[in-house]
Amino acid sequence: MLDRYLLELQSRALRPLVSRLVAAGVKADAVTVVGFCLGVVSCTLITWEHYVAALVFFLLNRLLDGLDGAVARLTRSTDMGAFLDISFDFLIYGLFPLAFAVARPGTNAVAASFLLASFMGTGSSFLAFAVIAAKRGIIASDFPRKGIYYLGGLTEGAETIFAFGLMCVWPNWFPVIATIFSILALLTTVTRWAWGWRAFSEQFS
Repeated sequence: MLDRYLLELQSRALRPLVSRLVAAGVKADAVTVVGFCLGVVSCTLITWEHYVAALVFFLLNRLLDGLDGAVARLTRSTDMGAFLDISFDFLIYGLFPLAFAVARPGTNAVAASFLLASFMGTGSSFLAFAVIAAKRGIIASDFPRKGIYYLGGLTEGAETIFAFGLMCVWPNWFPVIATIFSILALLTTVTRWAWGWRAFSEQFS
């Protein structure tokens, strides 16, 4: 919901750092891989209940997720880079609630499972729309720089980062935060189904 409004601000804020990385010869794929590793460290720290440190590493993961695309656009964007970026993002988003379930299975497992199920809905609808949009040559007007069609909704990247941040700051409230976010994610899924139905409905006429 907020991503379209934040992308330009993010681009301006990261521009000096991106320029330095490009000048130093840093490759976009290397930034993607390092960012993924930081995300795995974040999830591992959650299982040990080091929530503040986990949040720091997660925010670094998100920072590098913003940097890799910007570096690619100034050097050379590749299909492999876009593939790695989205694949790594989805795995980190899955590992994050799983880590909370591992940390406190008695209190967190059900809410974490609900969140993972809702992520299956948002993730599958996102990717299914992107596949068909690519087949038809459709580009998201709000996100023209994305490597694949970026389909929005109530729970986009910014909202997910905010929710994950709340979970780390108030880990005792994880079941409540996860449940609320799961409901919003399910609403996003239904919205995307409706968008897909309208966008591709001529096949049924």
